[in-house]
Amino acid sequence: MRLLTHNMLSCNIKGVADGFPLRLEAEKWAEKEVELNPDFLRHIFPKIEWKALAGAAQVVGYGELPDEADATMLDSDDFLRRFHHALLEIHVEEGALVCPDTGRRFPINKGIPNMLLHEDEV
Repeated sequence: MRLLTHNMLSCNIKGVADGFPLRLEAEKWAEKEVELNPDFLRHIFPKIEWKALAGAAQVVGYGELPDEADATMLDSDDFLRRFHHALLEIHVEEGALVCPDTGRRFPINKGIPNMLLHEDEV
C-alpha cells in the first residue's frame, strides 16, 4: 500500500464521525522506484491531506517532508523529489490501519489493506 492510498482511506463504520486519518502501524515496508512525474504531483497536491502524509512518512522512518507544505513549494525540484518518494515509492507491506474514533484495526497484508466491515458495523 502506497502512502498515497493511505491518504485517501477513512473509516466507514456506521456512526463514526472522525474516521480520518487512519493511524498507520507499519511492521514491514519497502521502497520501490517509480518514475518521477512532476505534473502528476502538481495535480494531486491539492487533494493530499499533508499532515496525514507527513505523519505516515514519519511512521516508516522517512523524515524528509516538512510539517507543512503549500503549492509554492511545488516549484522546487528537491521538494518534488521528496514528495514523490513519500507518496509513491514507499510501500507498506505488513501492518494495520487504525480508526482514530473506534480503535478498530484494519490489517494490511502483502501490501493490501483489508477495509471490509463486519455486519454490525454497516
